[in-house]
Amino acid sequence: MLDPERLAPQLREGALRARADLVSLLLELSAIDAPSGGGDALGRFEERLAAELRELGAEVRRHPGPVGAQLEARLGPPAGEPILVLCHYDTVWPVGTAAERPAHVADGRVHGPGTYDMRGGIVAALGAARLLGEQLERPLRMLFTPDEETGSATSRELIVRLGRGAAAVLVTEPPLPGGALKTARKGWATYVVETLGRAAHAGIEPERGVSAIDELVDALLAIRALADPAAGTTINIGRIEGGELPNVVAPRALAIVDVRASRVEEQQRIDAALTGLTALREGATIAVAKRHGRPPMERTPQIAQAAVRAIALASLLGIELGEGAVGGTSDANLLAPLGIPVIDGLGPDGRGAHALDEQVIVDSLVERTALIALLIAAL
Repeated sequence: MLDPERLAPQLREGALRARADLVSLLLELSAIDAPSGGGDALGRFEERLAAELRELGAEVRRHPGPVGAQLEARLGPPAGEPILVLCHYDTVWPVGTAAERPAHVADGRVHGPGTYDMRGGIVAALGAARLLGEQLERPLRMLFTPDEETGSATSRELIVRLGRGAAAVLVTEPPLPGGALKTARKGWATYVVETLGRAAHAGIEPERGVSAIDELVDALLAIRALADPAAGTTINIGRIEGGELPNVVAPRALAIVDVRASRVEEQQRIDAALTGLTALREGATIAVAKRHGRPPMERTPQIAQAAVRAIALASLLGIELGEGAVGGTSDANLLAPLGIPVIDGLGPDGRGAHALDEQVIVDSLVERTALIALLIAAL
């Protein structure tokens, strides 16, 4: 294995020399719309990404899926336990956003849709592989998925399969503010709660009706009571719809509920309570469907040990690296419960994920490129 103390200065200098190229690639990739489920738009980004990977000398394997292809890139020697770098190339921005708000450089930052989440992380990962080049002494696998923003339903099987065989998984999601790693994430689940009743005239024969809205209101009160913020469990009722006209007893109502939990036990408690809901009114029914979700990413011993190692390696580059917990999820949530060493939050610092002020700090982009390369070489 390469000596990290000797390698770190070389990687730092190489990343500094590549600064202009890194910014140029970030601007180029951010000019390509790639919304989740975006069809042709996702395909255009996939093609550009595949071309970049082949230019690096990677063997690129395309895994087709109903919402876009997963791209698996293989670099380095064929034998040995690989490092897996995990990225997603979908964004939350619809087609046309890149033209409406073109990415640009100002005040040492690259501003624009998708720059922070997670074009910057993709560019840093590609730059790291380029820095290592022929010095890569171990297998490197890179996986780019098209559906992280919508729950990774089609990608999770491949994520888990590749993750199980890896010595460590590097996730280039944005870091915590200031650049800290994310060593714990809440779990997430979305539920659709639907109630059915019986329509009737609200003035003439209200007793013949069964209000689905009343049934839903009572159910939502019970659901809200399940929250335990002190334990890290929060519940948000994000959408409600139902009924027909003011003078009609509502025959149908629906709500979409977002659940976040810091611990697996809490997530399981909420799931059991929601799926066990029953109607309170004769003639009414209630159905609860789990739409999608991810388990909590708890700070396992494997994650803690990997973070300690990453912090030590970062210090060789002159980077002071911290760690912390966050409420949002990533594909790291799928791997952490399996006991896999995961290092999340390795993308460049900035701000504005999913917001109009999305931006990446160029100095951090350079630093993260060197850091990811050193982690690949020395973990």
